[in-house]
Amino acid sequence: MSALISELNPEQLEAVTLPHQSALVLAGAGSGKTRVLTTRIAYLIQSGQVSPHGILAVTFTNKAAKEMLVRIASMLPIDTRGMWVGTFHGLCNRMLRAHHQDAGLPQAFQILDSADQLAVIKRLLKALGADDEKFPPRQVQWFINNAKEEGLRASQVETYDDFARKMVEFYRFYEQQCNKEGVVDFAELLLRSYELLTRNEHLREHYRGRFDHVLVDEFQDTNRLQYKWLKLLAGNRAAVFAVGDDDQSIYAFRGANTGNMKDFEKDFRISKIIKLEQNYRSHGNILDAANTLIRNNSGRLGKNLWTSEGHGEPIRVYNAPTDFDEASFIVEEVKSLRAEGVVLSQIALLYRSNAQSRVLEHALFNASLPYRVYGGMRFFERQEIKHALAYLRLIANPEDDNALLRIINFPVRGIGMRSVEQLQDEAGRQGGSLWAAMGHKYRGDAAFGPNSGDKAQVRLESKPWLDKPKKGVEGFVALIESMRQVCEKLPLPEVVEHMLEHSRLAAYYRAEREGADRLENLNELINAATSFVHEAEDDSLTAFLSHASLEAGEHQAGGGQEALQLMTVHSAKGLEFHSVFLSGLEEGLFPHDNSRNEVGGVEEERRLMYVAVTRARRRLYLSFAQSRMLHGQTRYNIPSRFLHEIPDSLLKWLQPVQKVAIRNEDWGTGRKGSGRVIHEPGHGVPARPADIRDSAASQWRIGQNVTHARFGAGVIVNCEGHGADSRVEVRFGRTGTKWLLLEYAKLTPA
Repeated sequence: MSALISELNPEQLEAVTLPHQSALVLAGAGSGKTRVLTTRIAYLIQSGQVSPHGILAVTFTNKAAKEMLVRIASMLPIDTRGMWVGTFHGLCNRMLRAHHQDAGLPQAFQILDSADQLAVIKRLLKALGADDEKFPPRQVQWFINNAKEEGLRASQVETYDDFARKMVEFYRFYEQQCNKEGVVDFAELLLRSYELLTRNEHLREHYRGRFDHVLVDEFQDTNRLQYKWLKLLAGNRAAVFAVGDDDQSIYAFRGANTGNMKDFEKDFRISKIIKLEQNYRSHGNILDAANTLIRNNSGRLGKNLWTSEGHGEPIRVYNAPTDFDEASFIVEEVKSLRAEGVVLSQIALLYRSNAQSRVLEHALFNASLPYRVYGGMRFFERQEIKHALAYLRLIANPEDDNALLRIINFPVRGIGMRSVEQLQDEAGRQGGSLWAAMGHKYRGDAAFGPNSGDKAQVRLESKPWLDKPKKGVEGFVALIESMRQVCEKLPLPEVVEHMLEHSRLAAYYRAEREGADRLENLNELINAATSFVHEAEDDSLTAFLSHASLEAGEHQAGGGQEALQLMTVHSAKGLEFHSVFLSGLEEGLFPHDNSRNEVGGVEEERRLMYVAVTRARRRLYLSFAQSRMLHGQTRYNIPSRFLHEIPDSLLKWLQPVQKVAIRNEDWGTGRKGSGRVIHEPGHGVPARPADIRDSAASQWRIGQNVTHARFGAGVIVNCEGHGADSRVEVRFGRTGTKWLLLEYAKLTPA
């Protein structure tokens, strides 16, 4: 047997040595997928079945493509530089460069990245006089890219209302503008390449004759157009070797279509699916948990991961009273792992939503543990947070030039760069701040009262060059002055909340198609202010801003330094670690609330959970909090259904326990209750049991007036639960509505 294939397991060997036929390889997490792909390419070349130029290999990232080429070069003494190995976008770009005339493109056409594309769209909308509140540029960008990824030109998009017709009109003008400038966006690379092959039979047959073998990595992540492109390119002659895992399809929001795997099975007449199920990464208990979880999804192609490495340690579960306790627990466990000799870079802290990182970063900051946010930015360094902090800084101190420059025209209010430059010139002449220069040019003679909101009037001093931005500048001055007046009388969390709404930051991200994460981060800033008041016992905006500056990455590790890895579960795909902490396993957080309103949403969340679990090699921690700050208020949660789906025999609870029954129907899974008991900490869990609003056993009733030692007078508006898990929803006059566990709430009848 060739040394190339001598160390493959039987399933890997079968995949690598397949004859010239199309195949679907279902590769589980940690099963050696990349090894199989690269060895298959090397085997085909070494055995003389194909030349290096007769292979086309497609993957999803440039990093993966480079790794593939490096591995092939280490197996065979060949020059890989001429091989067609790359991403969909990279290969389509290569094809269009070679045939630019046939594709209707200039020879030196330029590629727009996402930011450049957005700039073109903004310029176009401005020229067309479009209302950017009704038609946010990012939403227009999403509409155009989504249509292209479906293989549709503007003339092919069906419309059913005036809004859609307007979006199609923007798409048509955008196409014209790009053609005029000789530029293409990422989605255009694939669409134009597909159109080129569709209409040009000579080119199509040329490439079909050249590529005998087409290999595709991460096939579960292909979208509809990518699959059509592959199918068109392969024709009836090429052998397509598709490697993927339907259980790790987590990019539906990017257009990934898991149905492509079943379509491939039918379209290419796949007689047998090869399953790579032996896992070389994780211990048995971790794999058993992943297998049991994912079986709850329907329509799977089906596989069962296993390992010869033994069961390993049980999965550790922690039920924290609060999200701060959860973070403290994680910090202490990280310290223990470090003491055991586990390096920080081999410890990952995963979360479903970016907004969760703030509390975790705060705990790591206080513990002086170096960390690195993988694939993202630290909480206080994120764009939307910096915008919000700039508004707060300007409220606290209007002389802050950096803050003013950041948000003077964000969200857009018609103040262009030329106007800003002239304002800076005026500030230079005066030797003062921009606000002072603005005060010289823009005299706000109206009185700003606490009830004036952002409707306060400002009279602009007459200057010829200021006619165009006059309205925007007046509005900006009035906005800042009114917020300063109103916020003087509000507690810190309400200052943040008032600023987010009146600055239109919240509305701006709410209108964005993909602004949900940024909106969650802004809401988390309210939580940060609430927590700061409780911890520092300081309600001043200045103190909070100082705190934010100190925490803005002070302890994020530098390059090359050992550091704990923080990331969302999406970012963790493809990575592995010795120890993994998965935090925030609560209904509404993981699975996310949004998944309930989407077809197949909960199943995709479960696949995301499957990805998270299979990142761990040796030790896995799962944690959740009974209460968590949300929008500046404490909310009480029930544990995630995903915890319920892991067998008790695999779990080790890290506190003294009491038994709390949690039924399947509590999560609306559609299955009958099993009466299964989950072991919970002594604090109890605010599960979602039967409604007690009419229970005679309860001394509380809806509409009853109550008093709380901290929150003051309120009225009960809802009741749930029984026994130790009873909770009430109370509307308090000063602090809003809160859910309270009766066992700890210490309510008294008014």
